[in-house]
Amino acid sequence: MKIGEVVNKCSVSIILLLSALLKLSGQGAYIPPDKPRLVIGIVVEQLKYDQLEKYREKLGENGIKKLINEGTYFKNASFDYMLTQSAPGHATISTGTEPSFHGITSDNWYLPLRNELIYCTRDIDVNPVGGSFESGLNSPVNLQASTFSDELEMATNKLAKVFGIGLKDNSAILSTGHSADGVFWFDNTTGTWMTSTYFNNSLPGWVMDFNAMNYPESYLNGVWNLLRPLSDYADCLPDSNKFEVGFNSQNFFPYDLKKLRSKFMSGSRNDFAMLRETPFGNSLTTSLAVRLIEKEKLGRDDVTDYLSICYSSTDNIGHRFGPSSVEMEDAILRLDDEIKNLLTYVNDSIGKKNVLIYFTSAHGISEIPAVLESYHIPAGYFKQNQALQLLRSYLNAVYGEGNWVKGYSERQVYLNRTLIEDARIPLEDVQKKVARFLVQFSGVAAAYPYSAFEANDFGNGNLKRIINNFNSQRSGDVIVTLNPGWIEKDEDYVTNHNSPYEYDSHVPLIWYGWTVNRSVVARKVNMTDIAATLSSLCKIPYPNACTGEPLIELFR
Repeated sequence: MKIGEVVNKCSVSIILLLSALLKLSGQGAYIPPDKPRLVIGIVVEQLKYDQLEKYREKLGENGIKKLINEGTYFKNASFDYMLTQSAPGHATISTGTEPSFHGITSDNWYLPLRNELIYCTRDIDVNPVGGSFESGLNSPVNLQASTFSDELEMATNKLAKVFGIGLKDNSAILSTGHSADGVFWFDNTTGTWMTSTYFNNSLPGWVMDFNAMNYPESYLNGVWNLLRPLSDYADCLPDSNKFEVGFNSQNFFPYDLKKLRSKFMSGSRNDFAMLRETPFGNSLTTSLAVRLIEKEKLGRDDVTDYLSICYSSTDNIGHRFGPSSVEMEDAILRLDDEIKNLLTYVNDSIGKKNVLIYFTSAHGISEIPAVLESYHIPAGYFKQNQALQLLRSYLNAVYGEGNWVKGYSERQVYLNRTLIEDARIPLEDVQKKVARFLVQFSGVAAAYPYSAFEANDFGNGNLKRIINNFNSQRSGDVIVTLNPGWIEKDEDYVTNHNSPYEYDSHVPLIWYGWTVNRSVVARKVNMTDIAATLSSLCKIPYPNACTGEPLIELFR
């Protein structure tokens, strides 16, 4: 064979091979859009990082494990402020900044001048839509910064569709922001999804149709039983134990919700409140999320849409039963099923490469102090009511009879500044005396006068976390920090969250879909980084008070 013929045959073979490869790539390869068509933020209330690791092998292949196995898993993400509560968590994730800037310093704060306890999303200037009156007086009026979705709305001239849902009003509202097209939360009284006139003057027809299905009644007429055989929960505390408060003293499976419901409510008008205390509250949330994506046609065009989904049932279950309970593990396993249902719908209807999902938590939770004590680990309950009573007696003895303390909320003491000023006593002196007095109580690690943080930067550690929580208009005069393992006493719950410690601040953070690669990241990241990352990926301005940094691993 001549050399020219060999060359010609080789050339033809190469051309045929290239054509075949191009044909195959045209059939199978898919180039993701320049921006995600839909961003979904999944925020679970009360889910510790280590709980995912503990139950990882029990999770299904197509739920949370799918997010971990196919996404980027940040294993060292945490909140960097003192009061790790639900509302500050949601606001920090959405705004990309600390409570000191976005203003949601806690779930509630006290206003001494009005002698009033303020709920974080309370707004008496709006009206309820689709539910009871008290449940409808909510809006983002107290949120002092813009959110990622606010910036998305402005950047697209409101072409982006922005929605938020959650059983709790504050989670749905603060995770979404000021400019949403719709925010819906669950009303305990009517058992329906509702909103306020801040967002809409009437419920969309599809929400009314969803409410008409009366799913909450069906759930509460059923039984909460174990998802799996009891032997599968061997890594938990015994199903019935002395540590848990349960429902009206019942703390073992099965839970006949129909029977427990009437006892649980004990005459309250909130006929459907118990749904929040069961995993079925999360099931209801998933059903609404799927219906919303379908009816509002999210992710169907080239403009990025946003949906915030907040799962709250784990929060209430953890408070009643603790993080090591059979009930909590069952709730997490059932949540895994909800994530599977959501992912299956989104991937089938919109496509994984068109959707960017982040999965995280608003805070963790402390182990039940009595459980820690059973392992000889120091722990206990701080009896704040007794401490406050003794503090008032002490101030009367020092300064004379008077109402020196206006209130106490979220481990903060609010002093009567008007009385102190009239008495011509330096406010800072009173704050310091209060701090020195409170530090004597069992379980108190330290007590700080907030005046010490008004013009100081203490670097890292707990003092820095206090600064990140400090807001001159909403913070108290003295903040109390407790020792590890200690929580405030609450008759309704056996444990809580509200500390800077690992068990409250360290949460899972997973990114999935669109251009996200499979990887595990061990470096420490701040939860303020989520909003900065979203803005960078979607090529829009950062939220206006953002202090976070983009997570560089998602840009490689």
